Amino acid sequence: MPPSIRNQPGQVINISAKNETNCLNTLQLSQLEQSYREWVERSLRSDISLSRKRILMIFLLIRYTGARLNEVLALNPFQDIDRRRQVVCFGKTGAEKGRKIREVQMPEALFNELMAALGDPLLKPSPDHWFQVDPGHVRRKFYERAASCGFLPAHGAPDAIRKSRGAELIQNNMPLQVVQRMLGHSTPNLAASYVEFSDEDIQQASRFYIEKESLRKTSARNIFFGKIHAIQPGDIQSKIDMLTIAGASVTTVITNDSLIRLGLKVGSLITAEVKAPWVILKKGNDEPGCTAENRFQGTISRITEGEIMTEYAVRLEDGTELCSVITRESGERLDLKKGEPIWVLFNCFSVVLHRDLN
Repeated sequence: MPPSIRNQPGQVINISAKNETNCLNTLQLSQLEQSYREWVERSLRSDISLSRKRILMIFLLIRYTGARLNEVLALNPFQDIDRRRQVVCFGKTGAEKGRKIREVQMPEALFNELMAALGDPLLKPSPDHWFQVDPGHVRRKFYERAASCGFLPAHGAPDAIRKSRGAELIQNNMPLQVVQRMLGHSTPNLAASYVEFSDEDIQQASRFYIEKESLRKTSARNIFFGKIHAIQPGDIQSKIDMLTIAGASVTTVITNDSLIRLGLKVGSLITAEVKAPWVILKKGNDEPGCTAENRFQGTISRITEGEIMTEYAVRLEDGTELCSVITRESGERLDLKKGEPIWVLFNCFSVVLHRDLN
């Protein structure tokens, strides 16, 4: 079953990478963003420029935080943004009694641009009410920008941009539960492991994936975020079991020296990286009998062929996508095809742990 997120009670919005009929992809979102920026630059009068810049900031907040339009329009930018942590707090201003405030991590580029826009001298008469714009006017401008890019106007609506952001985050391997929390959806069917992660843990997971999305510092595509569930020490090495937010278990073995140097203990937040060439594929539905400690079942979602090597993307049941690179000859021998069930395997010595979250 493809991953989905809840919107209103009883309504489920699908954000699976397999079903994006009503979503814009990352390239289209970038094209739409560029359209907004050019629209702002074309304004000759300062008051028109300020008005258009306001619409741009509303778009950017929805596009990168997945916020609802009414949440953005209710923002008091000088009270609802934590500048030290670069976090925006939705529901803080004018919140109903008992309603939970939702904190969302902003990408650094968005935070810097928003701070620069708020420093505009023309804002001085009413800086606290900068986002108080008629929602009908905002929607019309959103439709116009979408149409200017050749998209259906409905695909540029605030709700559609919010949905597209959710799909984009899932494709970037942010755990579904973190996406649900970030977008403010009810999550009645969470994996049991989720209860072991605090609000701060989830916030750190969100920050990690957003920073990874922005910086693209590594070519490694198989990265898990989770918490150490158990440590079994040995005389030279220690076996570590990590529990991901999605409920999967990842096992690794590291030296005791590395265990001490990283300061790892049960409950520590950690990321685990597995290089694509270390990932083995096994065709079929039945779980393979082998010595690989880490075994995940999924479906081949994408195949990229090269002259010598072929890259296979495998989407797991929780929406996570893992990547394997094997020789083209091996792929042809296994007769692997898109949409087929597959097992993804890697041993405990293929997992590299990183402790840069706490």
